[in-house]
Amino acid sequence: MHQHTAPAHPHPAPSVAHHAAPAPVSAPAPRPATLVAVGHGSRDPRARATLLRLLDRVRELRPGLDVRLAHIELNAPLLDETLAGLAAEGREAVLVPLLFAPGHHVTHDLPAAVAAAPGLRARVAAPLGAHPLLVEALAGRLTEAGWPPSGHPGEHPGEHPGGHDRRTTGVVLAAAGSRDPRSGAETRRIAALLGERLGGVPVVPAYASAAAPTVPEAVAALAARGRHRIAVASCFTAPGLFAARAAARAPWIAAAPLGDHPALARLVLHRHDRALAAPAVAHGRELAAV
Repeated sequence: MHQHTAPAHPHPAPSVAHHAAPAPVSAPAPRPATLVAVGHGSRDPRARATLLRLLDRVRELRPGLDVRLAHIELNAPLLDETLAGLAAEGREAVLVPLLFAPGHHVTHDLPAAVAAAPGLRARVAAPLGAHPLLVEALAGRLTEAGWPPSGHPGEHPGEHPGGHDRRTTGVVLAAAGSRDPRSGAETRRIAALLGERLGGVPVVPAYASAAAPTVPEAVAALAARGRHRIAVASCFTAPGLFAARAAARAPWIAAAPLGDHPALARLVLHRHDRALAAPAVAHGRELAAV
């Protein structure tokens, strides 16, 4: 009987090639959201130019950020057109209102404009509001207009350098005005912060429309309290009819609109960054005002 034995040297098993797994294809980094600074709009030709200078400062502070100007009315580009263009580009937007308080434009017009841009991912930031950077800009413009500095050695209590008595000095904070009670409350907070910044000088808010008191009424109220050196601080971003009327009522000095003040540029970026940190919502809906 023959026994079959396995061959001494079996055929080697076929080798298996080991190939490295293909490297994952990384998705392109998303483009940063576009900052859309939203001004009201004005028939004064200086207004648009002033806001463009402000946005130049914003770009200097944040190189590479896409920053665009839009207007609610009166000036091009209008907000609706700007948002439609961003939606067509597939961009995300952060709307920063160049307004100071939550009135109708902030609470209604801006969210409505976002909702009218199908597919646009957008956030609506809070208005500029009662913030130390805003107060810095207001105080800076007052100083440029002639408001005396304070805190120098040898200064008597209650007295400005140069003999200007704080006890006879006051400020009217001129703002646009709104029927929304939240707007008046925010303007009063701005006035209180400015008064603290100015060393306790009384600051009375006044309004160009839709609310009281007017600038002349605020001036009269301060004068009745023995405040006869009265300055007008301009709570406006750019020249226009309201700002000009308020300045014309100043018994003493009138500050220029905030315009391209460096502190205002920093505040615009601060509002942008705060809004960008909020969760995003798609399909043209308002995200959140923060």
